[in-house]
Amino acid sequence: MKKILSLISVLALSGAALAKLPAPSDEAKAKAAEAAAKTAHANKVADYQLCKSREKVAAHYYKTTGKGKPAAKEATPACTDPGAYKPAEQAAASGAKPAGKG
Repeated sequence: MKKILSLISVLALSGAALAKLPAPSDEAKAKAAEAAAKTAHANKVADYQLCKSREKVAAHYYKTTGKGKPAAKEATPACTDPGAYKPAEQAAASGAKPAGKG
């Protein structure tokens, strides 16, 4: 009997947890977009750092062992520095002119 009552109470509480949440506000959407932009920039920075470390390790390997030749520069893309993070407001302000103000 206790198992049935506990099962019913768990099911009742789980139904309340599955209720539909209200749509996010414009402020919440802006925060989510900003967080996504920061994450994307952090990933670009991490990729750049990884690329530079690979180049450093490869250069050291070829220097110390003398085995083989370094890969051709055309075969591997160059490491590109993503630069400092710019929030969306600053990027829009420093970018092109707003539309309609020709």
